[in-house]
Order: sequence, then structure tokens, then C-alpha cells
Amino acid sequence: MKKRLEMLEQLQEIDYQIDNLKTTRNGLTGEMGGIEQALTDARLELAGLESRVVQLEQEKGELEASQAVEQENIRRSETNMKEIKTNKEYQAVGREIAAARKQAAEIEEQTLQKIGLIDELNTAIAALKDTLADLEQNTSQRRDDKQAEIDKIQQDIDKDVARREAITKELPAGIVKRYNALREQRRGQAVAMARDGYCLGCNMNLPPQLYNSLFKGDELISCPHCQRVLILKHQQPQ
Repeated sequence: MKKRLEMLEQLQEIDYQIDNLKTTRNGLTGEMGGIEQALTDARLELAGLESRVVQLEQEKGELEASQAVEQENIRRSETNMKEIKTNKEYQAVGREIAAARKQAAEIEEQTLQKIGLIDELNTAIAALKDTLADLEQNTSQRRDDKQAEIDKIQQDIDKDVARREAITKELPAGIVKRYNALREQRRGQAVAMARDGYCLGCNMNLPPQLYNSLFKGDELISCPHCQRVLILKHQQPQ
């Protein structure tokens, strides 16, 4: 039975190691996802800017078309003024020309604003393209580095899993089942040290008779409080 207790202790140490390795592996996998997300976000931002430029170019084209219409109206009205004979008609056409010129000026201002925005966006697009090119290159290298780390950790996990399987094959199936159930119930800790009359798994005082039974080492004894399998550990001398 003493050997089985030692094997359970080894099994728990291996499981701790596997859990830690999996946590590290999952963290690296998350970091890799973050690297990919940064690249995706940059591409989406670039696409959004380019789409905005296309929209502004379309709006600028519409304004320029309206400007051409207003200029044509002004030219036509100025031509018609030469044929007007009454002062009332002359004043009416004059007002039309003034309104058309005001409208043309407003359209020109809006057009200039569109041009300014387009220039700003094109500058931002050029800078973002440079950043994206660097990011794509760095992402590839960082992805390879992270994957190499993940692969190394997976190799270590596989080795520990093989060690675990070798131990569980030597233990009775009932003990392994009990151990696995306790690990699931007790946040990964199925085995606890007992020392100086206490269970170090839950820090509760053990009944004296039960604690004394641990010295024999001829049976699996569980803590009556947390149900973990107890392994006796003597206080190390100072």
C-alpha cells in the first residue's frame, strides 16, 4: 500500500505539471489569437478608410456636377440679360444670377472640404499601409515563434501524459477512479499531506486515531473533512 500511496503522490505531481503546461499552452494560443486579431483589425481599418474615400469621391463628383449646372445657369442668365428690355425683368434675372452664384460658392466650399478630407484620408491610408506591411511581416514571425513554443509545450504534455498512463496502469482501476473523481471535486487536488495531526489540504484537525493509522501505511485513508487521500509527512527538523 505504501507503494500505491507513493504512486498516487507522483500521479498528482504529474497532473499538476500537466495542468500548468496546459494553462501556459492556452495562454500562448490566446496570444496567437491576439496577434491575428491585431492584423485583422488593421485590415478592417484600412478597408474602412478606403471605403470612406470612395464615398467622398462620389460625393465630390456629385458636387462638381451640381457646380457645372449652376455655372451653366449663370452663363445662360448673363446671356439672357443682354436681350432684356425692361428694368423689372433685368432686376429679376439679376437676382437669379446672384442666387446662382451664392449656390455655386457654397457648392465650391463643400467640394473643397471633400477634397481636404480625401487628402487627409489618403495620407492616413498610406501610413496605415506601411504599418500593415510591417505588421504582416512581424505577425508571421511572431506566429511562428508562438507556434514553436506551443509545440514544445505539447511535447512536454504528451510525455507527462505517457508517464501518467504508465502509473495508472499499475494502480487498481478502483483507486484510479476514486483519484480522478476527487481531482474533479477538489479543484485538482485528490491527495493531501497530513502532518502534525492536520490535513494540509483543508487545514482541519484529524481525529487522533485516524492520524495514528497513517503511520502504518497499510491502507488508503481519506480526510473526513475534505475526503482527499492522506499521505503522512513528518515535520522536517530545523
